[in-house]
Amino acid sequence: MTLPLPVPPNPPLRADARRNYDALLDAAREAFGELGSKAPLEEIARRAGVGVGTLYRNFRDRQVLFDAVYVHEVQVLCASVADLGGLGSWQALEKWLRGFVVFITNKRAFAEEMARESPIVLACRGAIYAAGGPLLRRAREAGAVRGDVTVDDVLRLLTGIALLEFPGGGGQIDFVAGVALDGLRYPPALGGARRAEEDSG
Repeated sequence: MTLPLPVPPNPPLRADARRNYDALLDAAREAFGELGSKAPLEEIARRAGVGVGTLYRNFRDRQVLFDAVYVHEVQVLCASVADLGGLGSWQALEKWLRGFVVFITNKRAFAEEMARESPIVLACRGAIYAAGGPLLRRAREAGAVRGDVTVDDVLRLLTGIALLEFPGGGGQIDFVAGVALDGLRYPPALGGARRAEEDSG
């Protein structure tokens, strides 16, 4: 799917320059994940196998590099919807939401940045909602999930779970997220009462 996301800056077209660009993105993703958002740029360049000058030619400062990594990861998450077409409505939604949990879990270093209201963060948030919204709507129309939740409800719930510190690490996060997803499948006792109240208010 095509996403109207600002990517700072545009990737180079020349093959060797593009390899350096991609290597820097990969190295930055790893370094930010391991060392946090203040990971030294020199360390990122070293991991990418390039000089610091090459890093600055591609990304003029830390914020541009940080934003480029974040946008790339959002693009991968949103594009994964295209691989779910052959699945049933619930299976497609569950698989994508579990991918979203992994995305958030691996982006703890991005949590503070994601709270910003910058144009890039807002565009990425909108793209994630645009990717997940149709999956939830399809499952709701098929009667596979409760009818009183929105994509905002679901993504906020799973984000809260993914950002918690669990003694059991990723395995426990996956289990607790699964419990939440099980709850999504069960219709509320007052079927649709919440949305009816909102509509009348």
